[in-house]
Formats: sequence, C-alpha cells, structure tokens
Amino acid sequence: MTTDDAWRRTAHERGDTVTITVDGEPVHAWMGETVAAAMLAVGAAFEQDRDRAPRAPLCNMGTCFECAATVDGRPLTRTCLVPVREGMTIATTGRL
Repeated sequence: MTTDDAWRRTAHERGDTVTITVDGEPVHAWMGETVAAAMLAVGAAFEQDRDRAPRAPLCNMGTCFECAATVDGRPLTRTCLVPVREGMTIATTGRL
C-alpha cells in the first residue's frame, strides 16, 4: 500500500450558502452539510432533556436521536441526516 492512495485530502471548497431558520433566528449554512452541522457551527442550541441538561448530536449518523428537532413541520426529525436547503425552518423546543 502506498500513502499516495491511502491518505487523500477532501476538497476544501464549499457549496453555495443558504439561510435556514432555527427557533426564529436566521442561520447561514453551506449546501452539502447537514442541519445538525450547520447548527453546531453557529452554536445553536438543541433541545434540553427533562432534567434541563443540554442535548447535542452524539453519533451524527442517525442512531441516537439526540439531534432530533422539528424540521419544516415534521417532528422528531434527525437533523444529522437532513441536508440543508434554502428556507428550512427548524424548531428545537417541545420535542419531549
């Protein structure tokens, strides 16, 4: 095995920017990233659990549901699996 084929960098170029709304606040994101990634990048809050401890994406592959939110009116959507698109509306409150 050669290192030339084993370790290639991914492209640093990003897609176009879009604006999504998270709990009424505009969030700028890049096409190609997930809603969870966009929210993490700007420090947007995820829901709190019943003990008021903050939640955040844990697995980033749709298994844990820690990133679940209401996306465009669909409750309990795993935001780590949903790519951003212009005009999306995300609500993090009231999912529990």
